[in-house]
This record gives sequence, C-alpha cells and structure tokens, in this order.
Amino acid sequence: MQLQDTPEEWRVVATTTPFEGNKTSVRTDDVVMPDGSVARRDYQVHPGSVAVLALDGEGRVLVLRQYRHPVRHKLWEIPAGLLDVPGENPLHAAQRELYEEAHVKAEDWRVLTDVYTTPGGCDEAVRIFLARDLSEAEGERFEVAEEEADMELARVPLEELVRGALAGELHNNCLVVGVLAVTAAQAGAGFEALRPAEAPWPARPFEK
Repeated sequence: MQLQDTPEEWRVVATTTPFEGNKTSVRTDDVVMPDGSVARRDYQVHPGSVAVLALDGEGRVLVLRQYRHPVRHKLWEIPAGLLDVPGENPLHAAQRELYEEAHVKAEDWRVLTDVYTTPGGCDEAVRIFLARDLSEAEGERFEVAEEEADMELARVPLEELVRGALAGELHNNCLVVGVLAVTAAQAGAGFEALRPAEAPWPARPFEK
C-alpha cells in the first residue's frame, strides 16, 4: 500500500480573523464535522517558509545559532526564511536566505523534503532544499539586525547533527528533519534521485 497525503477541505460555516500581525494572523473557523456537528478551530495563518541544508564537500552542514523568544532558547538551525511575496519561487527565496544569513552560494540545488510544521495549529508549509557545491558569495555581506545580529555560524559534520537530534540536544524542526532526510537519501537512492529544485509544490504554488 502506498501512503500519500491527500487534499481535502471540510465545510466552513463561519470564519473570523481575531488577530492580524505583521507576517502572520490567527483565524477562527467553524468547521462541520463528519457527524454533522460544528467545531471551532483556531489556527495561525502563515505565508510559508523555505529552509536550506547546505552540505559542503567535507560532509559538514552549515548551521546557525539564533535566539528564539517564544521557546526561550538559542537554537542551532539551518538557514531559513519566510516566503515574503505571494507566489514567490521557493528556490529564489532559499538562495536569498543562504546569501543573507551565511554569505554563501551553491551550484547544486534539489528539493530534500516538504513538511507542514504544525498542522494541528498552523498552516505553515516549509520546503527544505539540499544545497551543494558551496562557495563564498560575492559582494558585501547582508546587514543583519535584531536577533540575527547575535547569530553564530558554524559548519558541523552531518553525523554529529544526527547524533544531537536523536539525543534530544537539537530541537529546530527544519534542522532535525533536514539532517535525517539527507542521511536517508545518502543511504538510499542517492542525491541524484531527489526531486529537482523547481519541482511543483501544491502547498505553495509558484511560477518558475
């Protein structure tokens, strides 16, 4: 049996937006359940994100350490960012984030995996890319601010990140999913079998 997620949309009889923020909002929907009853569901509306697992020629992953106020932690993460423009090409957004956060460019891009981060309470969809053939970007570094001004940058062996994820020492979802997915790809059909960087993404449709 092939397991595959399928789109489905239950009927909404009422909807409100009690909060609108700078990038996200909160929506309240009254949803008709299979038995005909109506249940209220609150969730965050999110534009979507991209993340980049950048793997260098020595088998090291480019990671960043950044303060995340909601969880009161400094987390090790892979470069990531919002899809700021509706319909934005996710590959272009990922290339921008890798440049802005690490001042690095990559010649080889593939889709590693697509995930919904918190489907019970948020509609955020994230596309995680694998980037290889890394080199320093040209020009001046992007000027960072706020939490990013305190960011640390490191290159860590892939196996050390896998160990940290399984030991409960690393918690960022894109990092954990990314390092486990790239390890599985290495052990399986290899990177050449991954989807191309411009593969369709039904969760966040875009123009190439």
